[in-house]
Amino acid sequence: MTTDQPQPDQPSRRPRVAIVFGGRSSEHAVSCSTAASVLRSIDRDKYDVVPVGIARDGHWVLVADDPEPLRLLPGRTPEVDGAGASVVVPLSTGDRSLTVLEPGEPPRALGDVDVVFPLLHGPFGEDGTIQGLLDLADVRYVGSGVTASAVMMDKAMMKVVFEAAGLKVGPYVVITDRDWRRDPEAALSRVDPLGWPVFVKPARAGSSMGISKVDDASGLRAAVEAAREHDPKVVVEAAVVGREIECGVLDGHDTDGPRTSELGEAVVVSGHAFYDFEAKYLADGDVRLDCPADVPAEVADRIREMSVLAFEAAGCEGLARVDFFYTPSGDVVINEINTMPGFTPHSMYPRMWAASGLAYPDLIDELISLALERRTGLR
Repeated sequence: MTTDQPQPDQPSRRPRVAIVFGGRSSEHAVSCSTAASVLRSIDRDKYDVVPVGIARDGHWVLVADDPEPLRLLPGRTPEVDGAGASVVVPLSTGDRSLTVLEPGEPPRALGDVDVVFPLLHGPFGEDGTIQGLLDLADVRYVGSGVTASAVMMDKAMMKVVFEAAGLKVGPYVVITDRDWRRDPEAALSRVDPLGWPVFVKPARAGSSMGISKVDDASGLRAAVEAAREHDPKVVVEAAVVGREIECGVLDGHDTDGPRTSELGEAVVVSGHAFYDFEAKYLADGDVRLDCPADVPAEVADRIREMSVLAFEAAGCEGLARVDFFYTPSGDVVINEINTMPGFTPHSMYPRMWAASGLAYPDLIDELISLALERRTGLR
C-alpha cells in the first residue's frame, strides 16, 4: 500500500488534478455547473488540470477545458457529451495514469494524476461509488471516503448515525421499496403521526430533487411517487418550524481537528414554498443568503460544535456542509450533512468560507492540499 506523498516525474512538474463531473444522477447539470466554477478559479500556475466528464450513461470522456458550456443558466441545462474520447482510469495501485481511447487511434496517455476532484452530486458519485473506484487503485481524491460518502448520502442512515451520536433530529418515517410495493396504504398510514405538513424526500438525492411539501393526506401518495422517480427509498419528515442555518466544515491538516466557518442562512424571500431546486440555482432574486447568519453567539458556538460532532461521527474527510433548524424556542435540530456541497462561488459553502477569510480559489487549493496529504488505503 502506498502511504507517502505522490512523487513528481521531474522536479518542475506541477501536481496534476483530474476534475471529474457530470454523472448518472439527476444532479448532472448541477455537477457541470460546479465544474465550470472550479475550472474558472483553480490556480493554473500551481496545478495541471484535466477535465473529465461522466455522461448520463456512465461513459467517461475527455472534456474541453472550457467552463462556459458547463454553466447552468435559466433556459440552458449543461450536459456532458458522451460522444467524446473515452477516458480509462487507473486500474491498479501501480498505475496513476489516465488513458484516452479514440476510435482508430492508439491509446494515448494523459500522464499521471496526483489527485482527483470528484465534483459529483447525488448517487453514482457523491455516494461512495467513485470513492471506492479510486480507493481500489490508491488514487487520492478530495472529500470523504466510501463509508462517510455512502451513509451521509442516505438520509435515513444519516439520521441513525446522528441519533447515535446524541444529536437531535426531527421526527421521520422511512418508506422502503418493499414497503411500497407490498402495501402502500400501510406505508402511508405510518406518516399520520408525524402531523402536517410533511416533507417527502428521495432518501439518496440532493439539490432538493424530488422533494415535495405536503400539507395534508390527500397529496401524500403523489409526493411519494414523485420521490420514487429519483429513489425507491423515501424519507418523510415532519416539518420543523425554524430558520435554516448552515455551517461549513473543513478538515484539519495532519492531526489537527476540523475547522468551522461563519454560519449562513438561506431565506426564501418569495415565490417558493421552501428552498427548492429552482430557488437554489435559477431564481436568484427569490432567495437571500445571509452570511454571517444573525444568531446569538452562544447559538453559533453550539451549531459549530454540533457540526464538528456530526462531521467526526460520520467519519467525513475534506469538507462538508452541515444544515440545521434553529427553532423559535431556541432548539437546534440537525437536518443533514452534504459531503460534496454545492460549490459555485455563489453556493453557501464557499460563501461561508469567504466570509471566514478563505476566498474561493484558496478554498479549492486548500481542499486539494488536504487530499494530497492524505494517505491512501485504509485510514
